[in-house]
Amino acid sequence: MSVALRRRWLAAAGTAAALALVVGCTSNTPEAEDTGEAPAPAAAAGSNDEPGDKVVIGFSAPAADHGWMGSITKSAVDEAAKYSDVELVQAEATNDVNLQISQVEQFINDGVDAIVLLPFDGAALTEVAIKAMQAGIVVVNVDREFEDPDAARTTVLGDNYGMGVSAGTYICEEVGGNPDAKVAEIAGIDNLPLTQDRSQGFADALGACGLEVSNRVAADFTVQGGEAAAANLLQAAPQLDAIWNHDDDQGVGVMAAIENAGRDEFIMVGGAGSKNVMEAIKADDSVLKATVIYPSTQAADGIKLARLLVQGKSMSDLVEVEVPRTVQLYAPVVTKENVDQYLPTAFES
Repeated sequence: MSVALRRRWLAAAGTAAALALVVGCTSNTPEAEDTGEAPAPAAAAGSNDEPGDKVVIGFSAPAADHGWMGSITKSAVDEAAKYSDVELVQAEATNDVNLQISQVEQFINDGVDAIVLLPFDGAALTEVAIKAMQAGIVVVNVDREFEDPDAARTTVLGDNYGMGVSAGTYICEEVGGNPDAKVAEIAGIDNLPLTQDRSQGFADALGACGLEVSNRVAADFTVQGGEAAAANLLQAAPQLDAIWNHDDDQGVGVMAAIENAGRDEFIMVGGAGSKNVMEAIKADDSVLKATVIYPSTQAADGIKLARLLVQGKSMSDLVEVEVPRTVQLYAPVVTKENVDQYLPTAFES
């Protein structure tokens, strides 16, 4: 992401207010002429969900070794089941890049209509995704981007950079009045672009209020990794004002380390939006005060978009006659004040 775009993200954006025009009926207003004809029926809703030509969709994602990834797969399967014209061919979830490549090759050999793919490693799956596209198969890339935009017809993304900005902005609001505030970061897998984007957004947002990350460790999106990383962080930093943990699943381990250390002098912001974290935010009896949403509905959106693309449909709420190349979902901050709005869509860690 360019510096200019980051600055625009951080800048306050004005919003236009919608003006509702209310037409009142008064004694001076003539009544409409009664023609004796029945009123015209209301316009029908969009036909996108009506059954169409059968669509065979191959789906592959990493192993559901934590709650967010489990929710990704479940939501995709559940979404496909809503359509009588969709046949979902689900590959075994795997963190083996070579196995995932072979799964996509099998989809190509089977002649599926579309592939919805959340790659374990976007760079490693780029070549086989291009091969699928060249075979005339619609590829929808989910969450972890390919190296080449031509490897997918459409990409569905969370906003990793925006997650970092949202977390950093919240921490600025809470502790930014103290120029000496100590802010720590517990990242995910450091060599993933998504982790790098989250960290960059966080640093940029903190910089806007004169703060910076004083202590940083990386985990691996697991409970065990989160606990080990947090234990090391807490030992190295005897005083903290705020922590941002990138992932609520590894946050289970992070919270265990915090409790074991008997630390409560700081606030903590989570990441992704798990149910247990939202319930802790609502209870307001721990260091957890907020989390930043990273939607686990991305693959479900991928299923819907793959169906539309194969059937030659567009997104009914847009004027554009084609499905967009990129759909990026929002990264809102969940706090005690708005947690009830987000709890129904939270995933289980």
